[in-house]
Amino acid sequence: MGASNTSLHISVPSGPACGIPLDHIVIAAVIQWRGRIALFRRSRRPSHDSGLWHCITGFLEAGATPEQQALEELFEEAGLQAKDLQALRQGRDIVVADGSGTPWLVHTFTVLTSRRRLKINWEHDSYRWTDPRKAKRFTNRVTWLDSVLDATGHGTATVPAPEARLSS
Repeated sequence: MGASNTSLHISVPSGPACGIPLDHIVIAAVIQWRGRIALFRRSRRPSHDSGLWHCITGFLEAGATPEQQALEELFEEAGLQAKDLQALRQGRDIVVADGSGTPWLVHTFTVLTSRRRLKINWEHDSYRWTDPRKAKRFTNRVTWLDSVLDATGHGTATVPAPEARLSS
């Protein structure tokens, strides 16, 4: 495993899956529109993180690449289709420990969209657009959100420029 930050329980992976079981590999996608990012509040229906703010997430399904899974989750959770996306940028992969100390490999992404209105599914009861520098004002956010924002370049004063374009 790569370098670790013990105060945040985060490390940067050094190998492809770092020995983490497949059922502990997820994607986290930050949606960006006109310099703002979308934060989503978990509804009471999922069994975890109820009422907490976070980004789009999902388990990496067998046979899917992280990019494919990110696109699937963006469609399922936010109603974004390929035509709504201007760019998909992969951030750093990070390892985050849950409350019991179990490591999770997180493939991070930023997606630029042309759509302001999102269509959320049952996993969320609300979403808000915010300046990335103001994300910390959402005091009831999941503990790992800051790590994902840092990994995608949204944890700093500048918002990342799109580097990877979706192919048509």
